[in-house]
Amino acid sequence: MSSEVRVPALPESVSDATVLTWHKQPGEAVTEGESLVELETDKVVLEVPAPMDGIMGEIKSSEGMVVQADDILAVVEAGSAPAPSKSKQQAAAKKSAEPAPAPKTEPQATQSPSSKKDKPKASEPLVTPSARRLVSEMHLDPHEIPGTGRDGRIQKSDVLAFLDDRETATEYAAPADVETMVPAQPIPRLSGEAGRPEQRVPMTRLRARIAERLVQAQQHAALLTTFNEVNLKAVIELRAKYKDEFEQTHGVRLGFMSFFVKAAVEALQRFPVINAAVDGSDILYYGYYDIGIAVSSPRGLVVPILRNCDQLSMSDIEQGIAEFGTKAKEGTLSYEELTGGTFSITNGGVFGSLVSTPILNPPQSAILGMHKIQERPIVEDGQIVAAPMMYLALTYDHRIIDGREAVQCLVTIKETLEDPARLLLRV
Repeated sequence: MSSEVRVPALPESVSDATVLTWHKQPGEAVTEGESLVELETDKVVLEVPAPMDGIMGEIKSSEGMVVQADDILAVVEAGSAPAPSKSKQQAAAKKSAEPAPAPKTEPQATQSPSSKKDKPKASEPLVTPSARRLVSEMHLDPHEIPGTGRDGRIQKSDVLAFLDDRETATEYAAPADVETMVPAQPIPRLSGEAGRPEQRVPMTRLRARIAERLVQAQQHAALLTTFNEVNLKAVIELRAKYKDEFEQTHGVRLGFMSFFVKAAVEALQRFPVINAAVDGSDILYYGYYDIGIAVSSPRGLVVPILRNCDQLSMSDIEQGIAEFGTKAKEGTLSYEELTGGTFSITNGGVFGSLVSTPILNPPQSAILGMHKIQERPIVEDGQIVAAPMMYLALTYDHRIIDGREAVQCLVTIKETLEDPARLLLRV
């Protein structure tokens, strides 16, 4: 008895996928529900599970092949993994019977107290395929990660918990919850002439899709950017005063992003054209506020959507952003979470950017760019004081948005953040 492993149903807007990584090879034992292969689409990576317990059979779609829904990927045969051959068993028994070599000793003078306490290195930990991929991409040592699965197996959730515990956030680094930092990827080994190496690497489907959409935005929209700066002293003081009570009450950390989302919604409600889109020769005004939050994942930038932000509380926003960050790291964001949106917010400040010009996420007509919070001298009541300042950038489609509306929208965001009580009083 055998069972075919097929490409699952793909979303309506996706026609095919690329076979990314096989976690099992022919002849290896598999367990029902265990991830066998990863398929990469334009936006997300799909894991295809084993349909039954058995032995991995023939792989019909190798890594790099483009497949469509319901295509056969592989076959799983009924049975269990073959036992080791008699010759291998004899060799293993012979090896175990041999006396262990005497440990090498060093002169007493060269041994340090710490070296005497050294323990032999633990055996290689058990890691699930999805966790192994994340460990590799984040350049982690699996020996440092405690596993909570069966027999101490390390799961995705264990890796994410380890990363969360390792983070050391400072007061001004809090916007990192907006766009997750990813360590630089290792430089690939190059080949070519001596002193002039080069390497050709194909784009991932996600990177190709990002490139396509960015070029589309540049070619089909009249992009213009307006800048301003905001004093975040009031937001920082409010957050410092209530963040512990907020977390105890709602079970989620109070970051900066919920303030920016609420301020953006307030501005969009005052200037509806910022929340609109070009549709042929018409302007489509949205009566809802679905805000895209740019998140960096190990595979690239993605923009999941917070729906109906005008109806969400601060805790709802923070909870949604936290879930997006986790799903982005795991590669489990759904197409529904990445589709749509009427306005976007991106935070280059988490990477140290002081000023930048964000690019639209089509078909949206505007995007807000946040940047690094930096103490700078400003004048207050005739006195020079240091204040936590951030430059803001609003890129907009000049085809439907005039400069006056864009500037006033950004000023509204600035004024709301500098006096958060405006969010309650709606002034």
